Amino acid sequence: MLEKSRNFTPILTGAWGNCHIQGIAVDRKKGYIYYSFTTKLIKATLDGKIIGTLDGLAGHLGCIAFNESDGCVYGSLEYKNDIIGRDILNAIGSERTFDDAFYIARFDVDKITKPDMNADSSGIMTAVYLPEVVSDYKWTDFNGINHKYGCSGIDGITFAPLPGKPPDDGMYLYVAYGIYNDVKRNDNDYQVILCYDMSEWKAYSLPLSQNNMHKSGFEKPLHKFFVYTGNTEWGVQNLEYDKYTNSMFMAVYEGFKEIFPNYTLFCVDMSIPPKKEMLNGTNEKAEMLTLSEKGLCDKKTGIHGWYFPLGSTGLFSFGNGEWLICRHFRTDEGQCGEIAHYEWDEKTPFVKS
Repeated sequence: MLEKSRNFTPILTGAWGNCHIQGIAVDRKKGYIYYSFTTKLIKATLDGKIIGTLDGLAGHLGCIAFNESDGCVYGSLEYKNDIIGRDILNAIGSERTFDDAFYIARFDVDKITKPDMNADSSGIMTAVYLPEVVSDYKWTDFNGINHKYGCSGIDGITFAPLPGKPPDDGMYLYVAYGIYNDVKRNDNDYQVILCYDMSEWKAYSLPLSQNNMHKSGFEKPLHKFFVYTGNTEWGVQNLEYDKYTNSMFMAVYEGFKEIFPNYTLFCVDMSIPPKKEMLNGTNEKAEMLTLSEKGLCDKKTGIHGWYFPLGSTGLFSFGNGEWLICRHFRTDEGQCGEIAHYEWDEKTPFVKS
């Protein structure tokens, strides 16, 4: 079991090919850590010893989260034909093509026991299809503008309570959109976060064969939330709920619109219920979440956040003010990550310990 430790030794993931690390998840009871390397899921001990790997994904496995209620790892999984999808296929030397599709994948990680287990045939992975994301991704308006709200797919994922409800009032699955960087529109100045009730999961979850991908999934999310942050490049990379502050943290890549502060880390105050507000660039009202007033405040826009350089490739909260945060780097052998211990500090907002 992983306990509080100010002397935590950083974990080195090892080198894993051409695709960088996307996210981390920790099973504190059994003492395992998981890394998403885009087309692979790696299982390791907390001193870095590799237990096993799940390989063979031809899509983008992004941010991951450990679900303490069932002992499984969940991750955002997308198959698409834009620049990201093509770059992934090129990186793994594949000439396959896929219909645009978006899933939440569930990994029975107890079954990961050795290297190079196959995602299609091992029985480890099941998935639920997300038609809401497909619809927004493929959307085109009468002016020829594509991708509703700038939707480029999905990435950040976490388990959290409903906003405005007590932290112990049940956990729901949240998944955040990727957002295309486009400085010529303003309907893409939000983070979009879908919320799903996990009690309905089993009704839709099926094994996912990449040779014949199913479309079994929730018709609609329980909630579709928006957070006004200003446009960011590729949206929420890592989404992580923190019980200690009752907040949902969003690590992003810096945006390019000069009217915004372009912070790289935002924090949603989950104690505040959503409010119905008009969305810029649309004629829609939507459920809006509220940014925490912690951190820096941009006087022009009122947006709060931080210029924190890490987090986009891995965030994990212990729920007691302590965090694991990943630093991505590359060697001649391939893409790597170093995962170090940090403590919450409202101003910075994290201090390495």
